Amino acid sequence: MNYAVLDLETTGHGAGDDIIQVGLVLMDEDMKVVRTYSSFVKPTIPIPAFITGLTGIEEAMVADAPELEEVLLEVVPLLSDAVLVAHNVSFDAGFLNAALDRSGYVAFDGRRLDTIDLLRILYPTLTTYQLGAVTELFGIEHDQHHRADSDAMATAELFAACCRKLEGLPLLTLQRLAQLLGDEIDDLGWFVSQFATRKEMTSAIDMDAFAYFRQFAMKAGDWTEEQHPRSDEEAAASAADWTFPAFLEHLKQGIAAVIPGYEEREPQNMMFREVIDALEEERHLLIEAGTGTGKSLGYLIPALYYGVQHNKKIVVSTHTINLQEQLRSRDLPLLLAVMPYPFKAAVFKGRGNYLCLRKFEGKVNMGDFGAPAEDRITASQMVVWLSETEHGDQEELNFGNRGADFWSAVASDADSCLNRSCPWFKRCYYHRAKQEANIADVVITNHSMLFTDIRADHRLLPGYEHLILDEAHHLEDVAGKHLGTQLSYYGIQQPVFRLCKDARNGQLIVLNSRLAHENVEQTQKWREEIDEVVPVFGELRDEWDRLFELLYALASASGGARSGAADSPGGEAGQFVLRLRGGKLPELWKEAQLIEEAVHGYLTQIIRPLDKVFAAIKEDIDDPAIAALVTDLSGTVKDLARARDDLRLFIKADKTDTVYWLEANANSRAKSVQLYAVPADVSSQLRTYFFDTKRSVILTSATLSVQKSFQYACEQLGLAGEEEAGRLKTVQLPSPFNYREQALVIVPRNFPVLKGASGDPMFMEKLVASLTEAAIGTHGRMLILFTSYKMLKQAYEPLKEALSEHGIQVLGQGIDSSNRSKLTRRFQQQAASILLGTSSFWEGVDIPGDALTCLAIVRLPFQPPNHPLVEAKSELLQEQKQNPFMKLSIPQAVIRFKQGFGRLVRTAKDRGIVLIYDTRVIDTYYGKYFLYSLPGPKIETMHVDQIVPRMHEWLTPREEGVET
Repeated sequence: MNYAVLDLETTGHGAGDDIIQVGLVLMDEDMKVVRTYSSFVKPTIPIPAFITGLTGIEEAMVADAPELEEVLLEVVPLLSDAVLVAHNVSFDAGFLNAALDRSGYVAFDGRRLDTIDLLRILYPTLTTYQLGAVTELFGIEHDQHHRADSDAMATAELFAACCRKLEGLPLLTLQRLAQLLGDEIDDLGWFVSQFATRKEMTSAIDMDAFAYFRQFAMKAGDWTEEQHPRSDEEAAASAADWTFPAFLEHLKQGIAAVIPGYEEREPQNMMFREVIDALEEERHLLIEAGTGTGKSLGYLIPALYYGVQHNKKIVVSTHTINLQEQLRSRDLPLLLAVMPYPFKAAVFKGRGNYLCLRKFEGKVNMGDFGAPAEDRITASQMVVWLSETEHGDQEELNFGNRGADFWSAVASDADSCLNRSCPWFKRCYYHRAKQEANIADVVITNHSMLFTDIRADHRLLPGYEHLILDEAHHLEDVAGKHLGTQLSYYGIQQPVFRLCKDARNGQLIVLNSRLAHENVEQTQKWREEIDEVVPVFGELRDEWDRLFELLYALASASGGARSGAADSPGGEAGQFVLRLRGGKLPELWKEAQLIEEAVHGYLTQIIRPLDKVFAAIKEDIDDPAIAALVTDLSGTVKDLARARDDLRLFIKADKTDTVYWLEANANSRAKSVQLYAVPADVSSQLRTYFFDTKRSVILTSATLSVQKSFQYACEQLGLAGEEEAGRLKTVQLPSPFNYREQALVIVPRNFPVLKGASGDPMFMEKLVASLTEAAIGTHGRMLILFTSYKMLKQAYEPLKEALSEHGIQVLGQGIDSSNRSKLTRRFQQQAASILLGTSSFWEGVDIPGDALTCLAIVRLPFQPPNHPLVEAKSELLQEQKQNPFMKLSIPQAVIRFKQGFGRLVRTAKDRGIVLIYDTRVIDTYYGKYFLYSLPGPKIETMHVDQIVPRMHEWLTPREEGVET
């Protein structure tokens, strides 16, 4: 069997576009390259500028190239009897067949394979399938991206790597893949079955390489065999021999031996001392540690010392799963390598992050797939992943478009868990994570999980008295979300569709047909009871739609007040918000209450009888497949019961300490409606759950203070008065960076003031002109932060047009991609580019080095004052005779501003410029709060036309290697 690896460069993606280069690599069945072919092709239409920019192919290069017919004359014989392989084969095969048809040849109808699908299945944890990025990851030489000859050779090497991976997979996995893929997706099933057949004939099963269970090959074995590494007394006693200074010195020497160029940082040394003191003196600590401090090790090292010395479990909580993963993959392995005694650290997330093996087995065995190709590829990814994962955590997987839907059907959840009666119990990923947390010295979790544990009466996390909160500036926001209620249109629609989409589809219908084959006395009675419930679903769906149509009408009639979500793609234009105030509910609210009564009634008519039927079936039927199905159905019915109760609480809207509001947008209308009920002030709950009950809580972040004061953080978090009482210490660590030398802040003092929230033509014109000049001056390498998605869109096209002739690419959040990681990666890979971002780009984006030279902040990041939660907090402050602008709006905006500023300098070698286009920082009495909160950069004001010369002056010494 021969393989023809093809890559085409074209003038575009449309039907009228031409091929401008062909690259072909022929391989034999041993994956050896036997021949290569490449040629430019003379097109019949001009090459667009952006294609030349992408490929480097200019008109002059194709002027004397052979025409398409001549090239095909050589290509067609090379393709005969070969399997066509390409990176996105449908594109290349489609273009090839259109060209063959135009030139009078028969279309290529042989087998075809897509290396993107192969990569997705065989390397399920890859974060990108873009050819250039993957070849870099695989260490494949690939000099000229987007050139057909170079791309074809790179694809051939990737294909060979995929074949080697297939050869190394266990036979069971190959058989599962061949069965899953079948004939649905190109020829993948056929291709994999070739490897399965060869393996069946040539190799014995390696029982030591994998754990085999219920026809799956897995990496993870039985979690009940997990042991703590310090089980013997001698190891435990050795921990007691160390003083903290000696322990710290030992670790520093170990880290220096492992990490070349490691240098001690005084701010990190200060953090070590503050954290160990807080733990040993059993008090709370608020510690602000800027970028470059090394704060992860700053708290992990004292935590591991104190926890092991005193046999106390320490819980570390982060806001983002990204940081959790960074601790797991970078910091903990480093500490394991250098610690003087063994320790155990565990990562524990919310249950829905873990795969339920029972559900997955059922889905795969039943062949229960929706969109055939996409779901089958996702299932295949996961079959390969089982042979590689120890954690079963969805964060490791890179799903396709429908992957999230597939995951929701196979994720672990409490309501459908069989616990010890599940055949998979001893291999369950969730219970493994829970067991690891129980025996660990340090448990890494996230803020959401802390509050989920509180709502579950502390049944999830192991007991703890010492807590470290990283990214602590998010704690109040997460608390509000978890201690309140949020319900969407899909909150009932999705469980209803799972149970009974219509008279022929749904889990309930499947159960009914299964029961028909059971020889149990009550079977007929159960089937009749289910038949009685089925019609109620239709009535429920009608009333649910009516309710959300009415709620949408109420929100859209509210005058289009804009929500805090307005700075996200899809926000602002057509974004509606309606705050509900007890005693002042809209006139139509009575109608909404009547419809809710009907919805409540229908849900109860579904929930009560089904609960009884399911309990009886579990009692009387032994069939494990039916038992598993009924368990899943029970879980879905519990979801409905929760949504019913949440809806009732929301429709009553009668708690005085809670803020109720609706959000909707004009695009999805009723289906976009979200209902929120959030406590206006969570400080007392935070005090109750954490600061009054835990011996020591350490809160850290790069942004906790405002103008060197921690007052705002203390008030929001429930720590007011604790410092005076001696229960709290606040510390602001000095920066490890020399900001005076590394960062220049420029404010154009003659810049126009923006009139209105956005859409001011004069402001936009000046902004685009200045950004264009700055981008040309820095050759791209620029991140522009907006507070309004509408303004980002207004700036995008004019910037793109102005910069295209300078070869600078413009990337826009929500336009080129909504995925922050993908956009950031594209920005870093293409030196001459500028990136426009809104809300999510203000923090958590790490672009060290030369990729980012200039950061532009268009507006100070104030929250919209008419957002219901901001309004309610402001009202509370007014009742206390306090100024909401100074006590709430300013501190919130300053913390966000500091986060945005923090994107620029990420290492001691970074150097760059921050442009602030909002002159309020120099023209208003409150502007100083923003500028004085920055970590000491050089700040200059000047006329707009002086900006670019000053930027050149600031950046030039670096290029010449001269100190400023």
